[in-house]
Amino acid sequence: MKFFKGVDFFPHGTTWKIISWRYLFVGMSWALAVLSAILLVTRGLNYGVDFKGGSLIEVQAKAGTLDVGDLRSKLNALGLGEVQVQGVGVTGQEALIRIAQQKGSKEVNEDKAQSLANEKVKASLGDAVSIRRTEVVGPTVSAELKRTGVIAVIAAMAGIMLYLWFRFEWQFAIAGIVALVHDVFITTGMFSLLWYEFDLATVAALLTLAGYSINDTVVVFDRIRENLRKYKKMPLEQLLDLSINETLSRTVLTSSVTALAVLALYLFGTEAIHGFSFAMLFGIVIGTYSSIFVAAPLLLFFGVKRDWSGVKEAAGKPAAATGQTGVKAVAGKPAVAPLDKADKTPAAKDKSGKNTPAAGRA
Repeated sequence: MKFFKGVDFFPHGTTWKIISWRYLFVGMSWALAVLSAILLVTRGLNYGVDFKGGSLIEVQAKAGTLDVGDLRSKLNALGLGEVQVQGVGVTGQEALIRIAQQKGSKEVNEDKAQSLANEKVKASLGDAVSIRRTEVVGPTVSAELKRTGVIAVIAAMAGIMLYLWFRFEWQFAIAGIVALVHDVFITTGMFSLLWYEFDLATVAALLTLAGYSINDTVVVFDRIRENLRKYKKMPLEQLLDLSINETLSRTVLTSSVTALAVLALYLFGTEAIHGFSFAMLFGIVIGTYSSIFVAAPLLLFFGVKRDWSGVKEAAGKPAAATGQTGVKAVAGKPAVAPLDKADKTPAAKDKSGKNTPAAGRA
């Protein structure tokens, strides 16, 4: 007796004609990518302390809870530029204070100016709070972190492209990496639009998103490759539609469950992980969209062929068979009688069963 039955988000036999709408879906993706590019060029990103330098001070109330709003007003009055205060933990006793990178002058350099700003903040906090840790990221270190972050994202995408290239044919590799860049680029554009802080945690989220997105894409590509071998006469558009519909429930169900877990982090987590959880949440949505509506249609644009696996298309060629005379018919060639060794012409047999010269032989 079966107590549990598998759940299909979409019923068996779903026949969505996705490939016939490929120009619409790819056009929407291009529009979102262009909008993201415009935002990144004109508005940029709200870089955190990791990338633009500054200080991070973690404080804890000695008694009671911290009033984050009052603390923020007190620190903004110091005239130190951008000062961010966010509560952390579940007790309400802890907070993170981020101080923007201070500019140096003829009298003091940037490091000394940053140190003086930290001392001002600590003095204004008084004895009601204790300093748990202090981190200072100088301009040189922040520039290095920005550079290594970009290198990490590019290296991850290059590694994924090589993996796809060796596992599939080059059309699959190019389509997969284009869909992956599409996901990361549009997610980054959303950070510019909503002005979320972009820091190392966000870079980690983008790298995680890249792995998650390509996993969904590989599932669809695997089914396409399997069906290319299975249905040798089916039109490519119909075959791609079939492959997408066969993996539709798996893709949507997996993404939905993962999105629910990340949504809990976004709604109930602290401010410190909002950037990470938002990048993951939005990335799951856009990654699922690209796996279904972008990656597979791109295969047609890049000219995927049936003989990529080394199997020639057999359409219009009869299979090998053996007739009543014992002569084997080769696919695509007419059956021939055995050849006489003397003149290499087809031999005939008389009633006694002996070979006789073929007709027309002198």
